[in-house]
Amino acid sequence: MFGYFERLVDPYTPYQETDTPPARLMPFLWDYTHPFHRVFVVTAVLSTMVAFIEVALIGYLGRLVDLLDKSPDVFWADHGVELIAMAVFFLTLRPLIQTAHTALLNQTINPNLTALARWRAHRQVMRQSVGWFENDFAGRIANRVMQTPNAVASVMNQFFEAVAFAAAYLIGAFVLLADADLRLVLPLLAWFIPYLFLLRWVIRRIQPASEASSDARSVVTGRIVDGYTNVHSVKMFAHADAELAYAKDAIEGSRTTLMREMRLYTIMDLALVFLNGVLVVGVVGWALSLWLNGLATVGVVTAAAALVLRLNGMSGWIMWAVSQLFQELGVVSEGLQTIGQPVTLTDATTAVPLRVTAGRIDLQGLSHHYGKAKGGLDRIDLTIPAGQRVGLVGASGAGKSTLVKLLLRFYDAETGQIRIDGQDVSAVTQDSLRQAIGMVQQDSALLHRSVRENILYGAPHATEAAMIAAARKAQAHDFIGALEDTEGRRGYDARVGERGVKLSGGQRQRIALARVILKDAPILMLDEATSALDSEVEAAIQDTLETMMEGKTVIAIAHRLSTIARMDRIVVMEDGRIVEDGSHDDLLALNGRYARFWARQSGGFLGDDA
Repeated sequence: MFGYFERLVDPYTPYQETDTPPARLMPFLWDYTHPFHRVFVVTAVLSTMVAFIEVALIGYLGRLVDLLDKSPDVFWADHGVELIAMAVFFLTLRPLIQTAHTALLNQTINPNLTALARWRAHRQVMRQSVGWFENDFAGRIANRVMQTPNAVASVMNQFFEAVAFAAAYLIGAFVLLADADLRLVLPLLAWFIPYLFLLRWVIRRIQPASEASSDARSVVTGRIVDGYTNVHSVKMFAHADAELAYAKDAIEGSRTTLMREMRLYTIMDLALVFLNGVLVVGVVGWALSLWLNGLATVGVVTAAAALVLRLNGMSGWIMWAVSQLFQELGVVSEGLQTIGQPVTLTDATTAVPLRVTAGRIDLQGLSHHYGKAKGGLDRIDLTIPAGQRVGLVGASGAGKSTLVKLLLRFYDAETGQIRIDGQDVSAVTQDSLRQAIGMVQQDSALLHRSVRENILYGAPHATEAAMIAAARKAQAHDFIGALEDTEGRRGYDARVGERGVKLSGGQRQRIALARVILKDAPILMLDEATSALDSEVEAAIQDTLETMMEGKTVIAIAHRLSTIARMDRIVVMEDGRIVEDGSHDDLLALNGRYARFWARQSGGFLGDDA
């Protein structure tokens, strides 16, 4: 039975991705819940049936009380079949309706809607550009991706379990009391109208209060995760107290917003206690008055009393459920600030896969200032013939890393073009562009997975032998064999920790090199690729780097000029412009900027103040 309900909706059903997801609440909910719409209709019908059955049973209780004034023999003779039918209904049909209703909520909607919303939200966020991620806390993004789907599922659950049920129950209550005596509806209305005003007052305030609380929680998560992610820096600079103060400030902000939200619930509860007193005294008192005057039976008084006592208990639950619904809507609204953002760095509608036939790179009038007046690149013209090895030299901030990011299309250039074998990189698919480029960065952060998974990230379908061969070329195989994690996994199966923190910088760099060696892309970019290696390991790996570069177009950034000097050509950058271009010997003979770098370098490195 469980399996049937759990398979009614596939949370991973194909859907049309969009670069402009719904940024408003109701269109977002409609879009994300689309596969569940038919299930919602059935659930709403069953919620209504469950409520009507419960009201009908209270009404039948009143009838039963009135029938009990007969003698047992006459009572059974006249109503035995009726009682047996009610017993059968209680034991069969009512449990079936209730079970179907509960199973749709618990087995179909809750787990599958949460999974669907989380899957689609994660996919949407993963389509964003590197620059988009650089402008936010990873912790806050993750928090919104995690809590928004839970809130979506909770909204639908509260709607069917509380709102639909409560609406049907109240309609049934009016019908039941009106059928017993129309005058009994008057005290119910005297309670219901102020109750609606109270509900409206709570709803108008709870959603913005909840959204503020949710945003404050996301800030707390972002700050705490930021501290955990950079714990080495925190400890190294002895700034634990500063980090605690930074987090405490956010926690206090979260506490303040939550207190404001909780005040609404307290006011709601106090008002509800008074209104429920009016309900019980009004309806039961009126029913007793009718009975005293011979205008109502004992059964009517019993049914009215049972009904309002049930409403007395339900009214708080209904108010809480509705306020929870709007509280969760506030969480969803806050999550939309991340999930609902449009994807701005997209493939063109006519984009085709990049075809690298030789590896020639052309930069024409390339400028990018990150939306600022200066910084980045300024009108770069550069041609790199296929198979040429080019070294980029310049002090920090000269524009070297920006050039690499634009080549990978982590950003779209503000002006100018980048062409690879004559193909504009903005006109090809991003995945095919990056598959054609092997990149080793200065900060080679690894995934919190096994060594094997990290190396195979370069070529997921490579054989075990090819993976090990790549590790050997990167001078990594020997130390990998000696690895063991806290759960006893060894060698290539050992986990490396978040961002590879369980390994030394040199070990991380060699695994990153192995990954790129395995990828074997036709264009190779090295951004301080050997910066984390000691001299002995670097010397051992130079031959590997030479082998890696054979037949490839190479762009290498390094402050260690002894590495750059081996390149076919050296491009010197300053303030986002190319100021010198030539071979090592030509640039030394020019006696310009590069020659001064070479003369002033200390220990083989280029200082930022050179």
